[in-house]
Amino acid sequence: MESKSSPTRREVIKTTAALSAAAVMTSLGTNFAHAAGSDVFKVGLIGCGGRGTGAASDTIKASPRTKIVAMGDLFKDRLDKSREQLKEHAEQFAVKDDACFVGFDAYEKVIDSDVDYVLMCTPPGFRPMQTAYAVEKGKHIFVEKPIAVDSTGVRQFLESIEKAKAKNLGVLAGTVFRHHQPHIDAVKQIHEGHFGDILAGYSYYNTLSLWHHPRKQEWSDAEWQIRNWLYFTWLSGDHIVEQNIHRIDIQNWVMKGPPKSAYAVGGRQQRVDPMYGNVYDHFSVEFVYGDVRVQNTCRQQDSTDPRVTEYYVGTKGIAEPSKGPRLDKRVKIAPLAEGYIQEHKDLINSLESGKPLNEGQMVADCTLASIMGRMSAYSGKLVTWEQALNSKEDLFPKEVAFGPMKVAPVAIPGQAPLV
Repeated sequence: MESKSSPTRREVIKTTAALSAAAVMTSLGTNFAHAAGSDVFKVGLIGCGGRGTGAASDTIKASPRTKIVAMGDLFKDRLDKSREQLKEHAEQFAVKDDACFVGFDAYEKVIDSDVDYVLMCTPPGFRPMQTAYAVEKGKHIFVEKPIAVDSTGVRQFLESIEKAKAKNLGVLAGTVFRHHQPHIDAVKQIHEGHFGDILAGYSYYNTLSLWHHPRKQEWSDAEWQIRNWLYFTWLSGDHIVEQNIHRIDIQNWVMKGPPKSAYAVGGRQQRVDPMYGNVYDHFSVEFVYGDVRVQNTCRQQDSTDPRVTEYYVGTKGIAEPSKGPRLDKRVKIAPLAEGYIQEHKDLINSLESGKPLNEGQMVADCTLASIMGRMSAYSGKLVTWEQALNSKEDLFPKEVAFGPMKVAPVAIPGQAPLV
């Protein structure tokens, strides 16, 4: 979250050209001392909501050598609740009072503290500039998905990823299915041809409504929006980007790359009250991957039948990755909770081996594909990959501070511009 000293969306962090090779190696030596030696990995948590608290817990479970040593959030009540929950991890949770930071610059203070890697779990709109700052400071990163809410943010993130590669920094994304063994095995079978040539795909993230915090009298417009970040496009990207990105990532994985176009419809039928900000409650998108079309639908509507899965129709059968690989007899599918822990194991193992994992391009691709679907639904236009990648859309405010903040109107297809 932005402070006077933090980078803005319009000022991508400029790593000084004067940074010598010796200085870079010194930085890398510090980062890898914990990987190669007997010390712990010191971890900082940025964003102490449910997902951030869960990520911290998963990191602890991933290795006995991890220790949470710093925390930061915009809101003290969120930090205090998370801190209390994480105390159950005893020796691996060592956050002292002077390592708890609150405010718009809390992320800088966590990154600037004595940590080896940071968990970035703030609302998605803040992630591009926070990634830039973490990379500038030479920290390994776990960044939740999506990594941005618009094309401007994706491009900023990609610049940071290139700098992370140059500095040999690890970048782990929150695309958990990439680390869930049943999904890994199922996609491997698809790629090996067990289902023949893929002809079409059907992907679903249809759920019920999610949480909402009623507005308190003392909350400013900005605080109300940030506390209910799911419902404001500048913070979440809409649920097609924030939640449905998981299914879109699996599409990209199965199809070995991002789509070339998206043609979408969407709207809001149940969540029409202003308390739900300016997001839709349903989308349907036709993604085109070469000669293959994948129909993707997502909705968040109560009293509907949930469906969270996908089907890929091949010349030799139908694959359903969420059910794991096709086997001769039924086996118990490992719970997704194992994937949440495994992703941190994979990052830690890569750091210990001296070959840091970098999932930046992959998560940028599925983020942009999700944004492409939203752009099409909002505008009513077909959107190509090149249009999305080069879009000038910039949803993040120039300045973010507690106080008045207007809510952008709900997009109306045919009227909302394709920027």
